[in-house]
Amino acid sequence: MELILISENRNKSYRLSIGLFGSLFIGLLFLVAAFGTFHVGGKIAINQAEIAYSALNEQKDVEWKQEFEKQQTSVDSAKRNAAKSLDAMAARLSTLQAHLLRLDALGSRLADIANISDIEFNLLEPPGMGGPLMIADQNSLDVIDFIEELKILSKRIEDRNEKFSAMESMLMNSNIQSQILPQGSPVTGGWTSSLFGWRTDPISGRRDFHEGIDLAGKSGSKVTSVATGIVTWSGRHAGYGIMIEISHGNGYVTRYAHNKKNLVVIGDKVEKGQIIAVMGTSGRSTGPHVHFEVVHNGKHVNPRKFVSIN
Repeated sequence: MELILISENRNKSYRLSIGLFGSLFIGLLFLVAAFGTFHVGGKIAINQAEIAYSALNEQKDVEWKQEFEKQQTSVDSAKRNAAKSLDAMAARLSTLQAHLLRLDALGSRLADIANISDIEFNLLEPPGMGGPLMIADQNSLDVIDFIEELKILSKRIEDRNEKFSAMESMLMNSNIQSQILPQGSPVTGGWTSSLFGWRTDPISGRRDFHEGIDLAGKSGSKVTSVATGIVTWSGRHAGYGIMIEISHGNGYVTRYAHNKKNLVVIGDKVEKGQIIAVMGTSGRSTGPHVHFEVVHNGKHVNPRKFVSIN
């Protein structure tokens, strides 16, 4: 094997003869150099690939972490919304339960006032309802529809509540009117000894105006209130002797005079038909009797218009 070496200016050339072993040696060096270059390049490539793979993994980890955090945020938001919806439904149900309790109480009072029997108006049992089961037409309500149904039901209950309250007020007023309006007689078994109006005074003998009626009877007989009211006077009063005055509201006042003993005091609430005094002859009187007056809006009226007397 012969190698020719030429100088830069090409003026000289050199010839180098290489034998078989030299050629083999040079070839071996070339192979070693080539293998070393390939090995080093492979190492560098593998290192670069590992770096790129590591960077890709880190990027993927960041992306997965961000996606997980996003999904977790969505789940947390859904939980909070669900909790708020449940809280709203619980609050609405609590309100409805309160309204229903009030309606039950109002209904019971109305039944008592209107004298409706438990058989006709029983609040402790659900009302009768029913019908055939139509499976094909049944759909489940979602949360939003359920809340909307609760709102509608709440409005209906509030409407019924207002109407029940109005009915209660009307019935109560009617019941109260029947209780506070003077009716009946303040004594039992007595008789009328003097009427309302002009008369000859039994003591002075002069003509005067009698502002009530006199109901005579046995001393110690029971004197009862002719209507529900509040005692505004209980004690001695000039000319009336021992007297009771009761205010019944709506401008009505009744008076019971010449008693032997009063059984109520000022401020007491008395019911219609309640015993309030014992008949006597105290004050300006000629014998056991009750001087009974009815006053309406400050004016004396004839008791015969309101009470039954003999």
